[in-house]
Amino acid sequence: MRFLHTSDWHLGRIFHGVHLTDDQAHLLAQFIGLIDDVKPDAIIIAGDVYDRSVPPTEAVKLLDETLSQILMDYKTPVIMIAGNHDSPERLGFGSRLLARQGLHLTGLFDTSLQPVTIMDKHGPVHFVPVPFVEPAVVREKWGLADIANHDQAMAAIIQKVTATIPAGERKILVGHAYLTGGEKSESERPLSIGGTDMVDFNHFDHFDYVALGHLHQPQSIGKPHIRYSGSLLKYSFSEVNHKKSITLVEMDDTGKTEIQSYSLTPRRDVRRIEGELNDVLRGPQQSESKEDYLLVSLLDTGAVLDAMGRLREVYPNVLHIERPHLSTGGELRGPASDHRKLSEKELFSSFFEQVTGETLTDEQGLVFSDTVEDLFRQKREVAS
Repeated sequence: MRFLHTSDWHLGRIFHGVHLTDDQAHLLAQFIGLIDDVKPDAIIIAGDVYDRSVPPTEAVKLLDETLSQILMDYKTPVIMIAGNHDSPERLGFGSRLLARQGLHLTGLFDTSLQPVTIMDKHGPVHFVPVPFVEPAVVREKWGLADIANHDQAMAAIIQKVTATIPAGERKILVGHAYLTGGEKSESERPLSIGGTDMVDFNHFDHFDYVALGHLHQPQSIGKPHIRYSGSLLKYSFSEVNHKKSITLVEMDDTGKTEIQSYSLTPRRDVRRIEGELNDVLRGPQQSESKEDYLLVSLLDTGAVLDAMGRLREVYPNVLHIERPHLSTGGELRGPASDHRKLSEKELFSSFFEQVTGETLTDEQGLVFSDTVEDLFRQKREVAS
């Protein structure tokens, strides 16, 4: 059995005000090309297909075009579940009809936990789709009063589903959860508050492969066959060092798996660069693209006029600017003595030190005094 594992497409994502649908379409076209090359027996999409519960029209159209190619041109069955970003009702609409075409959608949590069974030359392989589900739903559906968190909910689900699959037959779980030990990034929405979203990877010992979604970094947790495929694109600047990929899994007749990653080439990378403004304005290095989505960390300590406008003349897709020099002072607090007894210069000196972490120099103090005096003089002239 050969199958592709992907997740967290987040179709319809907006990144710092930029709609990423064209970037996503660029990668999904490569994904279709990969299907043509490796000719998988099945495709797994492990949740967060859309970025929000009511996706924009262009995102729905892109998913329809992609799935239509997979099902109609390549006749490859797809097992797809809802993640925490998806609306399970919307994603699962028409699932019984679509299953006849090879699209096996699981939006809402189904207590029957019926696997999708696909045959290869060695016999059946059971794919168990477990969409994202709140512990309260599992508790209510099964009347299990002691389920208080995601770990207990997953343990109950696995106990019930393993009882439905004949012993000795190969089985794959498709899930959307946060496993203990997984590496997070800023772009993942928390599943719950206070650590109750974590699931122990030891629950999955009975499965030959566990295809997970939710965490955006491709990674295995605990054991090689318990794996996150990672997101389609880099969706935050905390992901600049991620190597995004699609996971290809080869499974033999005993359930043993071999895993291989296939990288896709984005239209624009997501990068961080730093330096003083004049250095950054010299442009990209030979291996870099000026079209990438950028966070620029400016190391200048003085005033910088129209930094965004000047940077975008060289890098048109600068999305955010940081000024580390202006954010090192920690929490703002009042001056040590009564502020009513301090001069304007003393007040400003206290503020400057808290914001920059440095003491106001004599030269800077002179510039401030001259500026304040000029303002007072203008005010006196207007009043007279």
